[in-house]
Amino acid sequence: MPRPRRERGRSAGAAPVGRSPSGTGSAERISAARRRFLTGLARAYAGALIFALPMLMTMELWWIGFYADPLRLAVLTAATIPILAGLSSFVGFESTTGWRDDLKDACIAYGIGWTASALILLLFGVITSMTPVETLFGQIAIQAVPAGIGATLARSQLGSRGERQEEERRKEQASYGGELFLMGVGAIFLALNVAPTEEVVLIAHQMTLRHTLALVALSLLIMHGFVFAVEFQGSHSLPPGTPFWSAFLRFTVAGYALALVMSAFILWTFGRAEGVALEPFLQTIVVLGFPAAIGAAAARLIL
Repeated sequence: MPRPRRERGRSAGAAPVGRSPSGTGSAERISAARRRFLTGLARAYAGALIFALPMLMTMELWWIGFYADPLRLAVLTAATIPILAGLSSFVGFESTTGWRDDLKDACIAYGIGWTASALILLLFGVITSMTPVETLFGQIAIQAVPAGIGATLARSQLGSRGERQEEERRKEQASYGGELFLMGVGAIFLALNVAPTEEVVLIAHQMTLRHTLALVALSLLIMHGFVFAVEFQGSHSLPPGTPFWSAFLRFTVAGYALALVMSAFILWTFGRAEGVALEPFLQTIVVLGFPAAIGAAAARLIL
């Protein structure tokens, strides 16, 4: 009897020619996802260092760990996670699709902020084996806030052109509440850079009531110029015929009020309100509110 013919080049049990073995495509997708995550992680550490390095090299911030109230630092830490989660919905270091992804993104970014800050302070000799745990926590907790913001912003700042365009589209679609949120984050970031310095208190002490009112007016003027009149890239565009007072109240005044609230919170966290009369404390808030207002107005440029 004639023997059955076999196809050349194919052995028993071999996969058909031109078809990948089962599971190869899935493994490739997992590998690609892992590469994207590791790339995002590397960018996040770079963003953390870029945003936090000025504060990491500021002596006043090192001292905070010695005198700051642990409860207030805990409040700051607890507030940082939702701030980073909200920021992740606009410009996270990974593309997110829901609040669970944003929360995971925020926790990773904050962890990166903590580890990056601890490593740099260790290399600078600020943290040693003799540093008390309470002091170490205070020193790192403050530094981790801008570092966490930098880690979250890494994708929009250091990503590819396509990734940056995607983040810009997400910011363009932000609601009014989203716009105010971004302004609040910008206010926190810039205010944190100067809040621990003694110059803020000194400037407030030197100012009279006229100086204070003039600074409030200048802050509002600069904010309105940044957000609307100058029309920097990424700034708000108003529909034709929008009344001046509507835009001024909804964005400039609201943004400045938010900057003052953030300034008061930061000063409270740093213990600047302890033993201070109401009037000098309000003047200090206005002084810190000046850089906070600029950070709020320029939020879409720096975030």
